[in-house]
Amino acid sequence: MPEFEWPWQYSFPPFFTLQPNADVRKTQLDAWCSLVVVWCKHNGVSHIDVTEASTLPVFRNTSLSRALPADSISVVLEELSSRGNLEWMDKAKRRGFIYWRSPAEWGQQIYSWAQNTSRINSVCTIYEITQGDDTQGLEFYGLDEAILMKALRSLQLAGKAEIMDYGDSQGVKFL
Repeated sequence: MPEFEWPWQYSFPPFFTLQPNADVRKTQLDAWCSLVVVWCKHNGVSHIDVTEASTLPVFRNTSLSRALPADSISVVLEELSSRGNLEWMDKAKRRGFIYWRSPAEWGQQIYSWAQNTSRINSVCTIYEITQGDDTQGLEFYGLDEAILMKALRSLQLAGKAEIMDYGDSQGVKFL
């Protein structure tokens, strides 16, 4: 995997202090949201824990000895949530799913794969979809299982799939 390319703002010390001016702050939050989503995608990060967020490289530039303060990280995470890029896992807002694609978008991508590989009206296991030889190299290969299940539920709601339980494992029939 190529090394992550940090945007210019990441090397700009004031970036790590949320600005009070509303226009500047909006631009700054846009940059932070974009950075977090792109960094998570590049590094395969699908969950974020608020208590550990300040230790993530995305919020801490060691070469500048600068870090986004915890209260500012919370502001960025709330902004990500309002944009649909973060879904809280708990009411206390301690852990959340990071989405660089929405579950519905993942679902459509998986459904397109099922169509292109003649899997309509056949059953696939969750393992086949996220770890199988036929999906290696595809963007959803290695996708977090909880996010995959949300994607499959969106397909089920659209009438394109049926989730099946086999006791201790699950599968999906594409329709």
